[in-house]
Amino acid sequence: MSGAEPIGRRALLATAGSSLLLSAAARAEVFTPVHHIGAVSASDGDYRSGAFRSFGDSQSWAFTGIRYGRAERFRAPVAITKAEQLRGDIFGPACPQTGGRYQPQGEDCLFLNVWTPDIEKPAKRPVMVYFHGGAYSTGSVTDPVNDGANLAARGDVVVVTVNHRLNALGYLYLARLDPRFPDSGNAGQLDLIVALQWVQRNIAAFGGDPANVTVFGQSGGGAKIATLMAMPAAKGLFHKAITMSGQQVTASGPLNATKRAQAFLDKLGQGVDPATAPVEQLVAALSATDPILGGGVYMGPVLDMKHLVRHPFWPDAAPQSLGIPMMLGNTVMETRAFYVPDGKQLAGLSFDNLAQRIAPEMRIDIEPSWVVGQFRVRYPKAAPLELFHRIVTAARSWRGQVEEAEARARARAPGFVYQLDFESAKHADDIALSFGTIPDPTPAQQAMSDRVMDAFVRFAGTGNPGWPAYDLAKRQTMIFDTESRVENDPRKWERELFARVPYIQPGS
Repeated sequence: MSGAEPIGRRALLATAGSSLLLSAAARAEVFTPVHHIGAVSASDGDYRSGAFRSFGDSQSWAFTGIRYGRAERFRAPVAITKAEQLRGDIFGPACPQTGGRYQPQGEDCLFLNVWTPDIEKPAKRPVMVYFHGGAYSTGSVTDPVNDGANLAARGDVVVVTVNHRLNALGYLYLARLDPRFPDSGNAGQLDLIVALQWVQRNIAAFGGDPANVTVFGQSGGGAKIATLMAMPAAKGLFHKAITMSGQQVTASGPLNATKRAQAFLDKLGQGVDPATAPVEQLVAALSATDPILGGGVYMGPVLDMKHLVRHPFWPDAAPQSLGIPMMLGNTVMETRAFYVPDGKQLAGLSFDNLAQRIAPEMRIDIEPSWVVGQFRVRYPKAAPLELFHRIVTAARSWRGQVEEAEARARARAPGFVYQLDFESAKHADDIALSFGTIPDPTPAQQAMSDRVMDAFVRFAGTGNPGWPAYDLAKRQTMIFDTESRVENDPRKWERELFARVPYIQPGS
C-alpha cells in the first residue's frame, strides 16, 4: 500500500455504522486495515479512519486514538514504533487530574489524533500540532473545541492534537529525593518530544510535510512550547511555534521544585510510595499547599540540568530556537475567564476595596493603592470591575508574553505578536477561533474565526502571518477585532507602568 492509499470507501461505507465503540481504556491494537473506511500506510504501520467529517462544503478524515508512546510512572516515555490505535474511532483517555470534566481518565494516556483533508492524493501540507492548556495540571485535547476537522479542511493542513502526562504524573520532581526517577520533573515534556518524533516518522502518510511542522498551544500549551524551544532533545522536531496566552520565561528551579515535591509527598502520607500508590491518591495529594506560592502545589517543567539545562527565555531567548519563526498572542481581558461574579475577588467589588482585591492577584510585588490611583486617572470612566480586569490582566497575564517578545526582538529572531480584542476577549477565547469550533457562531464570530484561522495557516505555511515582525522600536501588533489592524505598541501605558517591577514567572 502506498503512503496515502485509501481502502476502497464505496465498498466499505455500508459497514461503517457497525464499528463497535469501545471504552477509551480499551487496549490499543496492532491495526489490520481491511475492515475500515479509510486507511493510510505510514512508517510505523497502518492507521485507519472511520470518520469522514463534513463542515459545510469542507471535509476531513479523522484518525483518532493513535498511540505514540508508553511510560511507567515518573519515568521517561518509550516511543511506540509499530502502529497501534484504539478501536472504534475514539480518543485516548485524558491524564488523571482533578475534576471530572474530561472522561475517561487513565495513566496510559499517550495518544494523539490526526485530521487531514485528503488521503488519496500525495501532498506536502503544513502540519499543525496542538498542545492543550490547563497549566501543566489539567486539560485534554478531547475537548470538542480542539476538534481539528474544520481547521484542516479550511487551511488544507494536517492537524495533530496530543494528550500527555500532567501534574504529578508528568512534572513531580523526585530526582533529588529518589534516585529511581531522574526524569520525573520533565516527563510530560518528554512525552511531547516523543509525540513530535512520531509526527516526523509518520505524518507524510497523512499528506503532511515533516519538514514543515508548526506547534501551537494555548495557555499551558503555549508554555509547554516555550519550554520545548529550550530543550535540546526537541531541536529539529518543529519549525515554527505559536503560543496563545501561554509563556514560560523561567522554569521551576530544582530546589523549589524539590520543596514542592516534598510537600506533595507529605500530603500523600508517610510511608506511601508514590510509584505504587493508587492514582486517585496522587490526584488527591495535589491539594497540598505550595510552599513557595501558597495555594495548590504547582507542577511544571524543571531546570533539572539533564533535559532542560537553561531557562527558556532568561537571560535571553534560547539560542537553539532563534531560527524558528514564532507568533505570540494574548487576549485583551485575559482574567475575565478566571473569576466568577460571586467569588471572593469580585463579589461586592468597589473602589474602596479594589486595591485590596487586586493585591494577591497581580502576582507581582507592587503597591496596589498606587496602581489603582494610576489606573483611575488613566481610565476615569471605568467601573471597578473593568479596572480589576485591566490591572490584573496587564500585571499577571500579559507580562510573560511581553518578556518573550522582547527577548526575541533583542536577538533579531523572527517574531510576530497579536492581541485578541474581539468581544473583549478573555483567556481561551482564541482556541475556538483558531480551530473554527465556535458553536452556532454569529456572522461576526464566524468572520473573526476565519480571519484567525487564515493567519495561523499562513504562518504555518510561510512563517509570516501577514503583518510586520515585532521589534523594540515599534512593537507592531496585530489587533484581531471586528476591524482587524496593526497597531504600534498597544497598551504602552500599562506595559511601561508594570515594567518598573521585575517579572518573576510564577512557579519558578
